[in-house]
Amino acid sequence: MLKYYAISTCIVLSIAIFATAWNNRDFIKIMIAPTTLPAPPKPQASDTLGARVDVPLRGDAPWALSALPDCLHEATVSRGSLAYVHSKMPSGASEVAGGTALHYGPCTISYTGDEAIVTRGEDRMRIPPHVTLFVVGDTLVLLRTTGPTGELRTYTPSRN
Repeated sequence: MLKYYAISTCIVLSIAIFATAWNNRDFIKIMIAPTTLPAPPKPQASDTLGARVDVPLRGDAPWALSALPDCLHEATVSRGSLAYVHSKMPSGASEVAGGTALHYGPCTISYTGDEAIVTRGEDRMRIPPHVTLFVVGDTLVLLRTTGPTGELRTYTPSRN
């Protein structure tokens, strides 16, 4: 008799767990494969008098262009195998030559051919290797590869 209680308890608990998981499936998807979150607001620090002082952004940031909406607006992003991201490349894209400086609003992108440095005033962010930039009309395309995978982002100039 005890084994039937144990079996029925397992069945009831299994149904309860399944029903809870089904009702929270969107939350579980986010926890398993988090989506890209928007960049946090620009950090600020206080000086000795309590006034707010802007702190320049510095460092490596593969998402640097997405964090500067006054320069460029991210239109699309594709991640996956190199074959997949190459299939998402806009037709007619021409590669930007290394040593080129591109200007979008208050931003300057210094492209070396393998990495890019983005400057805006005192902000200075590096998009680490392996980066290739392309242009199609006024659209900027950034292809960043890491081994067998890649990330392709397209940007349009901000209209501020």
